[in-house]
Amino acid sequence: MDFIKELEWRGLISDETPGIRKILSSEKISGYIGFDPTSKSLHIGNLLPIMNLMRMQKYGHRPIALVGGGTGLIGDPSGKSSERNILSKSAIQENLYSIKSQLEKFLDFSKDMKNPALILNNAEWLEKINYLDFLRDIGKHFTINYMMKKESVKSRLSRDTGISYTEFSYMTLQAYDYLYLYENHKCILQMGGSDQLGNIIAGVDLINKKNPGNSNSLAHGIVFPLITSSSGEKFGKSAGSAPTLDPKKTSPYKLYQFFINTPDEDVINYIKYFTNLNESNIKDIANEFKDNPKSRIAQKKLAEIIVETVHGKDGLSDALRITDYFFKEKYSELSLSDLDDIMQNFPSSNVPLELINSEMQIGKLLVEKNIFKSMGEMRRMSNQGALYINGSRITETTEAISDSYLIKKKIMIIKKGSKEFFILKFS
Repeated sequence: MDFIKELEWRGLISDETPGIRKILSSEKISGYIGFDPTSKSLHIGNLLPIMNLMRMQKYGHRPIALVGGGTGLIGDPSGKSSERNILSKSAIQENLYSIKSQLEKFLDFSKDMKNPALILNNAEWLEKINYLDFLRDIGKHFTINYMMKKESVKSRLSRDTGISYTEFSYMTLQAYDYLYLYENHKCILQMGGSDQLGNIIAGVDLINKKNPGNSNSLAHGIVFPLITSSSGEKFGKSAGSAPTLDPKKTSPYKLYQFFINTPDEDVINYIKYFTNLNESNIKDIANEFKDNPKSRIAQKKLAEIIVETVHGKDGLSDALRITDYFFKEKYSELSLSDLDDIMQNFPSSNVPLELINSEMQIGKLLVEKNIFKSMGEMRRMSNQGALYINGSRITETTEAISDSYLIKKKIMIIKKGSKEFFILKFS
C-alpha cells in the first residue's frame, strides 16, 4: 500500500489533481499543509491534516508543516463570513512557538531520518517581498476574473460586508508560498481541507505558469472532505469551547470525554480519520462494536489513542481514573483539580459560599439554578427517588444547605434521573 491508497480507504480524498497518484506510488516527494497561527493552540479540527502529514512520513515522503506567520497577519477569507482581526507580529511569534511544540508530538523531526519533518514560517520570505516586484512577477499571473471565481471570494462578495483588498490578495500570497516551497524545498504537493481547494489550485497554476513548456503539471494538490457528524455538525465545532491539542489548555479528561461521546454513527469513520490503526484492526473493532454497541469499545479505543498521543500515558491514566471515579460516584477520591475538569463537561455554575449554613433550602437552590424547572418537578423526582447529591439519594429537600452537602467543602454534584448531571461550585 502507498500513501494515496491509504488516504483512499480511509475516505480522505475529496479531490485531487491528475497525475498525483502515479507520482506518489513511484517517487518520494515533499508535501505541505498550512496552519493558521492566530491562536496559541492548534484545535481539534487540525487533527485530520496533522494525521495526514504523519501518514505521508510513514510512507517515506517528507512532510512540511507551514505555519502562516506572514499570511496570518492578513487572514484567509476561506469559510469566513467577515474579516478576521489582524494580530500583532509579537502575538504571532508567541503562537508559532506553541504550535511547534504541539506538532512535535505527531511528526518526527529527527535529522538522522531520511525524511525528517520540517516546520517553516512563511514570514521568513513574505516579509522580504518588495511590493512592486511582487506585482510584476507574481500578480501578473492572476486575473481578476480568475480570482473572483473562487468560492472564498464569491461567498464574501455576496454579503453586505464584502471583502477587503487585504483578504482578496490572500490567494496570491498562499500561491507564492507554494512557489517558494517548490523552488527552495522541491515541494510538489499541497494538501488541505476542501475549503482550501481554490487556494491550492491557485498555487498549482502559478508554478506551472512560472515554468512554461512542460506538458505535465509540475505541482499537485489533494483536498480532504469536510468532516461532519451524522447530525451535520462540523467536526470540532461542538457546543461550548472545542478541545485543543495544547495540554495546558485542554486536560486529558476533557479530550477523552470529547471522543468518548462520539455518536455511534460516526465513531468507526473517526477511527479511520484520526488514528493509525490499520484496516484489519478497524474491521475487528467495527464487528465487535456492532455485536455489542453498549460496550462502547470503539469510542474507548478512539479516545484512548488520541489522549495518549497528546498527553502521554500519564495523561491517559488520569483521564481514565477521573472517568472511573466519577461514574462510579467515588467523588471523595477526586481532587479539586479533577472536579474542576469535570465541571467543564457538564452544566455547572458558581454559588456564593455564604449560602452555606444559611436558611436557603436545598430544593429551592436546585430550582433557582435551573436544575429543575419548578418546585413541583423537583418534589416529584425527589419522591420518585430520582434525585442524588454527591451519590446519595435525596428525599428531603427542605433542609438548609450545610457543609454535609459538599465535596471538599466546595463542590456539589447533582444527578437528576439516571443520566443528567449538574455541578455547583461554592466560592
